[in-house]
Amino acid sequence: MSTSALQSEQPVIRCEGLTKWFGGVLALDGISFEIRPGELIGLVGDNGAGKSTVVKILSGVHKPDAGELWIGDTRVTGLTPPHARELGIETVYQDLALCDTLDAVANVMLGQEPVRFGLGPIRFINKQAALEETKKRMGDVGATLSDYGVAVRRLSGGQRQAVAIARATAVGNRLIIFDEPTAALGVRQTKTTLGLVRRVADAGVAVIVVSHNLDDVFAIASRVVALRLGRIVLDAQLSSTSREEVVACMTGMSFQTAR
Repeated sequence: MSTSALQSEQPVIRCEGLTKWFGGVLALDGISFEIRPGELIGLVGDNGAGKSTVVKILSGVHKPDAGELWIGDTRVTGLTPPHARELGIETVYQDLALCDTLDAVANVMLGQEPVRFGLGPIRFINKQAALEETKKRMGDVGATLSDYGVAVRRLSGGQRQAVAIARATAVGNRLIIFDEPTAALGVRQTKTTLGLVRRVADAGVAVIVVSHNLDDVFAIASRVVALRLGRIVLDAQLSSTSREEVVACMTGMSFQTAR
């Protein structure tokens, strides 16, 4: 999606002056940014910069001590993980949180299984419908498996990422956050996974990718937000910045301020 088209869209998420303390440690110092439908932001920064805190606030794990969080045109307070999912926000963490002993269908449809019929509290899953829906969701993100019945522990790292992404798209129709999606992947699997993430954004979902790998960010993102010591030190379209500028801002080697 072009920059001009993005700017015409209402922000999916808007953060204004978010501040978070952990005891005497200031983790976030009044950060403000927004993200629109179909926009893919690379969220970068050194360890301790505040990336994880941002992710956990947006996913409802932590509550900010100050500032405002807007989802669409609604100011949200007291956000919890279940509420975040109800609002269309999902996070794919680095460990993927997959059930290794279950197959791809069970993982993708977990908690949303189609029911054939029920007897009181007992529900009988429509396995064929679950398989068809899983294949559709996998196809929507550009992935497929030769065997949907194999336990996910036997899948490759890239295939496991595809399963996690397909599951996330069922809930994350507004925003999906990917935490280090290519960690521990090989070159080929990294390329495939980045393509899947890019496809999610191309479908109109807002995407935030948290990554230490600037090559990944520059490969798929449209915009980069760099944090240092709990502050945004750079917020720019990738077309108007460089790896050198991003690194300088992250490390404090530049007087560049947030745009």
